[in-house]
Amino acid sequence: MVDHLANTEINSQRIAAVENCFGASGQPLALPGRVLLGEGILTKECRKKPKPRIFFLFNDILVYGSIVINKRKYNSQHIIPLEDVTLETLPDTLQMKNRWMIKTSKKSFVVSAASLTERKEWISHLEECIRHLLTKTGRQPSTEHAAPWIPDKATDICMRCTQTKFSTLTRRHHCRKCGFVVCADCSRQRFLMPRLSPKPLRVCNLCYRQLLAEKKKEAEADLRQTEPICSAIPGYEPSSGDDSDKSDDDKAERWPADTEFYTSPVSWSSFHS
Repeated sequence: MVDHLANTEINSQRIAAVENCFGASGQPLALPGRVLLGEGILTKECRKKPKPRIFFLFNDILVYGSIVINKRKYNSQHIIPLEDVTLETLPDTLQMKNRWMIKTSKKSFVVSAASLTERKEWISHLEECIRHLLTKTGRQPSTEHAAPWIPDKATDICMRCTQTKFSTLTRRHHCRKCGFVVCADCSRQRFLMPRLSPKPLRVCNLCYRQLLAEKKKEAEADLRQTEPICSAIPGYEPSSGDDSDKSDDDKAERWPADTEFYTSPVSWSSFHS
C-alpha cells in the first residue's frame, strides 16, 4: 500500500491538508516517499487529566496534536520517528479502557482508543510500519525509553517520602527519570540527561543518587582506559590547567490504591507500605 500511494497526487493532497490544519505553528510534513496511512482521535493520559488528541500515522513518523476545531485546526504539533517507538499494551483501569503505551527515548505516554478493535488496528499498523523501517535501516529496536509521568491525580501524597500531602499551596512535581509525583523537598536536584534535554532536569533524590553513582562508574571506566595510554608516553604529565586561557488548580480526585499504572519492577503499593 505504501509503494502504491507514494508520490501520488491523492497522498500529496492528504498531507497538504494535514499541514494546513496545523498552520504556521506546525512543521512541513511532505517528503519524497512519505505516505499518510491513517488518522484518528485517541485519548492521551496527560499530567492533569486525559485529553483527546488527533493522531496521524505516516509510514515513517507519528504526528499528534491538540484539537482546536476537528478537521480544520490543530496546534501543539509533536513528531515522533517510528524507528524510536516501542509499544506496550496495558490493562484497563476504572477511568480508561483499551490502553497502550507509546514509548520513545525522549517521551513515553499512554493513550486509549474508543474500542478494543480500534486499539488492535492502531497497534497492528504501528508495529507493521516500525518493522518495515527497522528492516530497511538495519537498526535494532530501541531499548532505552523515557519514563511515563504518573498522572497528578493518581496520588495526593509524595510518592517518595509518603509524608507530604499535596494541596493548592503544596505543588506536585515530576521526576524526569522515574516519572513519580513528588514534593519539592524530594526533588530539589537537577541532573543533565542529554537524551531527554540539553538542560539539567528535575529529578527526585533517589534517582539523583543513582544517576551520580552511574556517572561515577562511567568516569572510573574512562580513567582505566586512558591510564595505559598515558603511562606509555615518556614524560607525560597531566595538565593542571593553570596555563589555560514553569501550578495545578484542578481538584484532586482519589484513585484506588491498587490501581496498576504501568509495568514496573517496583509496585505502586510498596510506596505506601
